[in-house]
Amino acid sequence: MKVIHNLNRTLSIVALSLAMLISPLQAAANRHRSKPDRRKQTEKRKPSNKAMRADRLRAEARRRAEAARLAAAARERAAEEAMRDQVQSMIAKDDVSGEDPEIRRIAVNALGDHAGTVVVMNPRTGRVYTIVNQQWAMREGFKPCSTIKLVTGLAGLNERVIDPSNTTAISDSNRVDLTHALAYSKNEYFQSVGGQVGFSKMISYARLMGLGEKTGINARNESAGSVPTSKTGFAVNHMSSHGDDFKVTALQLATLVSTMANGGKLVTPFFARTAQDEKRSTAKVRRIVNIDSESFQRMIPGMMGSVSYGSGKRAFDPQATVVGKTGTCIEHGTWIGLFTSYAPLNDPQLAIAVIARGSDGRNHFPAAVAGRIYRDLNSRLGVSGNIDIASKRPLTPATSAAADADADTDEEEADANEVADDSSTTKVDSTKPLWGDQRKAVDSKIKRTVMTLPSRPSQPANNKSADQRARRAGGRQ
Repeated sequence: MKVIHNLNRTLSIVALSLAMLISPLQAAANRHRSKPDRRKQTEKRKPSNKAMRADRLRAEARRRAEAARLAAAARERAAEEAMRDQVQSMIAKDDVSGEDPEIRRIAVNALGDHAGTVVVMNPRTGRVYTIVNQQWAMREGFKPCSTIKLVTGLAGLNERVIDPSNTTAISDSNRVDLTHALAYSKNEYFQSVGGQVGFSKMISYARLMGLGEKTGINARNESAGSVPTSKTGFAVNHMSSHGDDFKVTALQLATLVSTMANGGKLVTPFFARTAQDEKRSTAKVRRIVNIDSESFQRMIPGMMGSVSYGSGKRAFDPQATVVGKTGTCIEHGTWIGLFTSYAPLNDPQLAIAVIARGSDGRNHFPAAVAGRIYRDLNSRLGVSGNIDIASKRPLTPATSAAADADADTDEEEADANEVADDSSTTKVDSTKPLWGDQRKAVDSKIKRTVMTLPSRPSQPANNKSADQRARRAGGRQ
């Protein structure tokens, strides 16, 4: 029994010893077995090589896009500076003989170092007081953009597409009248009018108002510009609101509004380069435009509205009623901005047209230039509105008209961001001009009506988004 007892005791000791030896080994084994599990969990948390590669590619694409954007912006700035330098070089070469030096100085200061051209003339006599950058103003044609709406409006009124008693009723969907459409440069309105007038008559009215032909100014190498040769379908509508395939000069725009100021007399502009020209007080009339005089009168409220509260408000002059029309669009990938106008309304003494390119064509900068000139020339307008050419007064050095800038983005500019330039080649249209209602030519003075300044129309806040959608839709080709 004693032997058995000793044996059991020995076995117990051996078993305890083995257990003490095995326990660390099992713990180590368990630890060893858990490592792959933890590794798998870690691997699950880490992104895969494919995902990391995709992230790197996206980051690289973003860096490339940003670099491309910066490079494009740098190229655009360089191109802008080069164009502005070129314009300054052109201005330095202007032939200033026959110009009024004081008015030229005011116009040069108003334009500043921007890429543009300015025409200031007398709408009644045709005398040109100054042309800043004569190369662009007389020898290079530009897309007229929304200034073509002056022709479209006159054509629509004279052809009775626009009912004089209800200028809203041009289509079932239209909800604005002619005044509002001109003031805010509504594309859909003039597209509807132009489509109903038709291509041949639209071109006839454009030619009648002096587009597509030389003005006859006593200067060399004047450009005649050009008019479209053929369009069909919606292209006619779009041409009537955007001026597709027209080429106009700043001098042609100045004579166009002068014709409106004169009630239908298309005058020949001239530089007063001789003593005889200096004494000239009557205009050389190229022709009497056969458009009902009432049609000219019905355009005035909208042109007043443009300057008072609409797209051309940067030309506003509190001392003289300015009437005008803006234009902004993209031609061959470059911004074009235009403004053509005359003042004062009841005794027109100045017609000013401004065209600018590049970034200077945006935000209605041309209207700001014209407004600066009108305001600076107020002291030279007498009670009757006659310009005192002989008077001289010290002027405070003017800064660039860009100082008057505001963030005025309207339908013209919003549309230009979406619409590509239409430069397709078209066939020649041999249709003869059709002049609309004929009227007798008279050389007597044109009676002028004092018109009430239109008040700024209010728009319900809930129509804002719908109006913006309509603007975009009206500009699509």
